[in-house]
Amino acid sequence: MESQHFDVLIIGAGLSGIGMACHLSQNCPQRRFAILERRQALGGTWDLFRYPGVRSDSDMFSFGFALRPWNGLKVLADGASIRQYLGDTAREFGVDRHIHYGVDLLSANWSSAQRRWLLVGRDMQSGEARHYSCDFLVSCTGYYDYAEGYQPDFPGLQDYRGRFVHPQKWPEDLDYRDKRVVVIGSGATAVTLVPAMAEQAAQVTMLQRSPTYIFSVPSCDKLSGLLIKILPERWVYRLARQRNIAMQRQMFKAAKRWPRFVRWILLRGVRRQLGAQAELGDFTPRYQPWDERLCAVPDGDLFRALRSGKAQVVTDHIDTFTTEGIRLKSGRELAADIVVSATGLKLQLLGGMRLSVDGEPADPSSKLVYKGVLVQDVPNAAWIFGYTNASWTLKADIAAEYICRLLNHMQDRGQQVVVARDEQGCALDASVMSSLNSGYVKRGADLLPRQGDRAPWQVLNDYRTDARLLRKAPIEDGVLRFEDFRAAGEDARESQEVAPAQRA
Repeated sequence: MESQHFDVLIIGAGLSGIGMACHLSQNCPQRRFAILERRQALGGTWDLFRYPGVRSDSDMFSFGFALRPWNGLKVLADGASIRQYLGDTAREFGVDRHIHYGVDLLSANWSSAQRRWLLVGRDMQSGEARHYSCDFLVSCTGYYDYAEGYQPDFPGLQDYRGRFVHPQKWPEDLDYRDKRVVVIGSGATAVTLVPAMAEQAAQVTMLQRSPTYIFSVPSCDKLSGLLIKILPERWVYRLARQRNIAMQRQMFKAAKRWPRFVRWILLRGVRRQLGAQAELGDFTPRYQPWDERLCAVPDGDLFRALRSGKAQVVTDHIDTFTTEGIRLKSGRELAADIVVSATGLKLQLLGGMRLSVDGEPADPSSKLVYKGVLVQDVPNAAWIFGYTNASWTLKADIAAEYICRLLNHMQDRGQQVVVARDEQGCALDASVMSSLNSGYVKRGADLLPRQGDRAPWQVLNDYRTDARLLRKAPIEDGVLRFEDFRAAGEDARESQEVAPAQRA
């Protein structure tokens, strides 16, 4: 099969990939691009996860794209609404026509001789080889394995006679009406599942090894609802977005500067939800706020389920599964018709694709990331990686803008290749997610790219600073190295050649 060539290839048709494509269509209209997506539908995370109650864990005003704001008053939107928003955005900007579905990429090799990327994949339906080439490669695959989630090795699981499921592979036929359900976990997935399932289940137990900070947010933005009656809609949503970005940042900074005070505020909120006689042990983490992500629940739905008696929280360790449920280290037994293992994610980069430069492996875990966007020592390669302490899309948006700025800069100056070089030895033994102590981050720390001890290799996790850096700072800063176009005749001859890797 012949190779298809594009100026830019985007890997992944999720939130980041759709956003990147929209920015390209607006800022680099002369560039021919395509999105390669393994699944048969766009949406990424929001197409994959279909468990009850699935929703955003960030407010939608900052979670939506800057170039197409979220026009609605719901603060934490459900999965179906987010899929609809992504689909509508792709159609509005015309990028849905550029998506190649069902492509499982196996390898990407940069050829210095041809000054382009050579990609090999397979068709997910037919199994046939698929070949692509591009001048610039952008990974928008996120950071976890779509094939399977993290699953601990639970003792005695083989003896359990009930239904055992993982949220990442939610069965369409799962009927939990009037059933006893145990949800293992205490993160965003668990606190979403428990109130959603409690509406129909006989009893839902959230079994956690340790508590998470949980706080209630309004399900609807009432202030914006009032303002929209007197102000233009675009003003209202712009104000809501800027307000929420500022509030997120101030809350994070306060948690780092005054952790005891923020901890007190969060626990006070839990007590207000559960009542003065509530036992806070199940809601008091051993770590400080924002050492791990906080969990937001709309209108206190989790606390409402707990107050009703339809749900409970148990903090303990699993001793073993039994035929009828789970026995805990304390000796207590939890009977369960269904056990949901909301135990987190498995980290994976580039969707599992092998990356190389002139045939030599380019392991992302050994590379720094320049301004959180370009991959050290890898020519014409970028990745979109959002924030872990704020809405993912905030960083994805400005990273996409930067890539467009870079491409236009290179075109204007006749530059064909760019590569980021760390010539000052800035590397630290710290991953790009080292600010979080979450279990999935610790398990996958060795798989993640590194960061440095100073700019532009340091991960800032600060939207205002990053926005200035990516939108306004000079492209040519002494760290990036550029190569110009060669003679037109030589480029033309090489563009007609088919590399051996493309025929493999």
